[in-house]
Amino acid sequence: MSRVTNAPASRERRRRRLELAKGFRGSRSKLFRQATEAVDRAQRLATEHRKLRKRDFRRLWIGRINAAVRGEGMTYSRFIEGLTKAGVEINRKMLSEIAIADAEGFKTLVAQARAALG
Repeated sequence: MSRVTNAPASRERRRRRLELAKGFRGSRSKLFRQATEAVDRAQRLATEHRKLRKRDFRRLWIGRINAAVRGEGMTYSRFIEGLTKAGVEINRKMLSEIAIADAEGFKTLVAQARAALG
């Protein structure tokens, strides 16, 4: 009986991994073991950084809202508290966009928040 080596499957598996490592520097794109380690790390960090990007954007939006609200003589936390009490349900991304693009509309929101706080 002849010996089975599984060569086509092994070659394909290696080819796929090296394809993922294309563009990496030096032996990380040429040698299978180093490519495997580099790709594994890259995929792990890509997942982690997708989560971090969401946090970063939220921090950016909050910073923008805070700057705009302080211009109206109020703090960010009091503004959000006022909006919550007023029943205004706009997320921070949209609040940030309104603060940048529509100053009059944002002043209206600040007035609503002030009124709700009493």
